[in-house]
Amino acid sequence: MPHATPHTDMDMDMDMDMDMDTTTAKLDSALRGGPFHVALRAAIAARGLPLQRVQHHLSRHGVKVGVTSLSYWQQGARRPQRAESLRAVRALEEILELPEESLIRLLAESDEQTPDGRPAGRSYRSLVEISGVLAGLLAELDAPRDSGLQTLGHHERVRIGAHRELAERESHHIVRAHRDGIDRFVAVHYGDPGSAPARMTVHSLENCRTGRIRWQQDTGVLAAELLFDTRLRAGDTFLFRYAVEDGTAGVSREYLHGTDSPGGQYALQVCFDAGALPARCHRFTQHSAAAPRGGRQELAVSALHRSVHLVEPRVRSGYVGIDWDWD
Repeated sequence: MPHATPHTDMDMDMDMDMDMDTTTAKLDSALRGGPFHVALRAAIAARGLPLQRVQHHLSRHGVKVGVTSLSYWQQGARRPQRAESLRAVRALEEILELPEESLIRLLAESDEQTPDGRPAGRSYRSLVEISGVLAGLLAELDAPRDSGLQTLGHHERVRIGAHRELAERESHHIVRAHRDGIDRFVAVHYGDPGSAPARMTVHSLENCRTGRIRWQQDTGVLAAELLFDTRLRAGDTFLFRYAVEDGTAGVSREYLHGTDSPGGQYALQVCFDAGALPARCHRFTQHSAAAPRGGRQELAVSALHRSVHLVEPRVRSGYVGIDWDWD
């Protein structure tokens, strides 16, 4: 009669090591590809923490989240959206010993589609790709990341055409030099998906002339050198204005302005063609490429001028923009 071979302590240790390796592999895979709730569930499992302990750790970080909410989050039944919930997600990254913004990034990526299935805006991946492309274009133009100019005021006027396309963007800058010898500025235009930067036209409108132009077709990024008629000394102020004639992509649904450094006042005005008015418009903010959008506020389209606008008295690093829905 066959008899069972008893499990030794070594066998049990090997089984535990294999289970741990499997759990770690699941976590690594989930953090790379998501979605958010799968990664959160894998992270909690990898740390071996019951939800009550996770809640306790969150309270020590000054964040209050119920066990039921945590359970819903890891099941995918609900998603963190409120400011307090997003604070909790960032705290969870620390509590669960995860890379910074790993969960926030996945949460942002899960926001990439609206309920009707259309794209909700530029995704984390596209924003990161654009950032990499821009660095390459700036290098081609011998332009450092620090332009030597501080923005005191920036007004952008975006015109949406009769076919609902991003037809043109005009920018008016008020700047101050913070070092001697500044005589140029590199303007950057981000076309909508499917745009053709080779067919865009840059117009220097006031106190500047167009120099070298570089672009990257796949991302629709165009960088144009604007040459001043003088060399600024540290402390000098300067005003200049330019426009980019676009109209090369399909239907436009948003305009997003980003900066990696704080500055002065920023105003964005979006003007619509009389024959192509949106159903709804909203302003929004986004703290980083990895963060979900927040601060949504409905904007009423002016009946006379067919436009909406936002004003930020003092720009902070991150993104601000306006999106709109068509009938």
